Amino acid sequence: MTMKTRIKNLIFIIILIAIGFGFGFYYEKSQIPPAPIQGVVNQEIGKPEGVDFSLFWDAWRKLQDTFVDPQKFNIQSVVYGAISGMVNSLGDPYTVFFSPNEKQKFVQDVQGSFEGIGAEIGLKNGQLIIIAPLENTPAQRAGLRAGDQIIKINDKSTSNLTIDEAIGLIRGQKGTEVTLNIFRDGWQTPKDIKIIRDTINVPSLKWELKDNNIAYIRLYQFSQNTTSDFEKAASEISKTSADRIILDLRDNPGGYLEVSQDIASWFLKKGDIVVIEDFGAKGEKNEFRAYGPAKFVNFPMVVLVNEGSASASEILAGALRDDRDIQLIGEKTFGKGSVQELTDLKSGSALKITVAKWLTPKGISISEQGLEPDIKVEITDTDIKAEKDPQLDKAIEIVNQLKF
Repeated sequence: MTMKTRIKNLIFIIILIAIGFGFGFYYEKSQIPPAPIQGVVNQEIGKPEGVDFSLFWDAWRKLQDTFVDPQKFNIQSVVYGAISGMVNSLGDPYTVFFSPNEKQKFVQDVQGSFEGIGAEIGLKNGQLIIIAPLENTPAQRAGLRAGDQIIKINDKSTSNLTIDEAIGLIRGQKGTEVTLNIFRDGWQTPKDIKIIRDTINVPSLKWELKDNNIAYIRLYQFSQNTTSDFEKAASEISKTSADRIILDLRDNPGGYLEVSQDIASWFLKKGDIVVIEDFGAKGEKNEFRAYGPAKFVNFPMVVLVNEGSASASEILAGALRDDRDIQLIGEKTFGKGSVQELTDLKSGSALKITVAKWLTPKGISISEQGLEPDIKVEITDTDIKAEKDPQLDKAIEIVNQLKF
């Protein structure tokens, strides 16, 4: 069965749950009186063979008929909850159902503007963590760091929360406060960190000239604006005395695959593999390749990474190391090496589905294990308080030793 067929079948299942069956199944008719289900309209489009939903409708009727607070039985919320439960049963934190409101928030995120604290969060070994605090946001100013474990959100334990439930609790209107109970490696006990929410406008990059010959480029995310912003920066760099590059991907939680391919194409030869999309048991693989302009392909360079480097950041870092033997400096990356596809559903809802895994050009899986740096350099709390950056210092030292 092709990937397209599998996704289509999954969408059919979701549509069936969301809009209901008008005729039911034989088992259901034989066990339950054939009373109509309130609030459900028959708009059946397709039905997978061998799936018996009689248990689902049995539970639906029981809840609708006997739950102590019938006013809480909101039909649309129950449908969304049923779909979310189906998705969550897969055990993949990156396969997610979005209600219309949640989808709108997701789209705002990738466009780079939203209200909240400005931190990318994720699950690692079942623990909710900070993947990366975004640049110049309340999360960064409050001192949150990549790898911080979120124990509680406003006194609510995160032990059984999904990523999206946690995001819903952390998000809020500008000017309001949220308290995160945080544990960090090296701490004896968790600490409460209070953060005032704000409007988050995430920049895509900044660059500056260091030592009169090093173009230091910091990429904050791979958003819709990153490709054009990088093109502008590249034009500016070409007019300077820069003859080598430090690419800083620290605390970059990722973004669009296509944008990482765009950026990689400035540093790799045309035709070089950027990433391999591996569909696993289905045996299908896609190769994404650099297509130019390759203007920085001969520049000596190094790449900075840390635990907040995830997703598209890891793709770019892995491609530069595999294709050009470029050294990674810093700390091990997050290990978010899977491909999500956003599929629109009815009434503005959507599914974000993990459809494949990412492999580096040499076939190394990024998923869960991350990328180990070639030169490991840690940043301590003491360094941060002293406003020191030993990782960047090492990158400057190494890149100046590289020859054309």
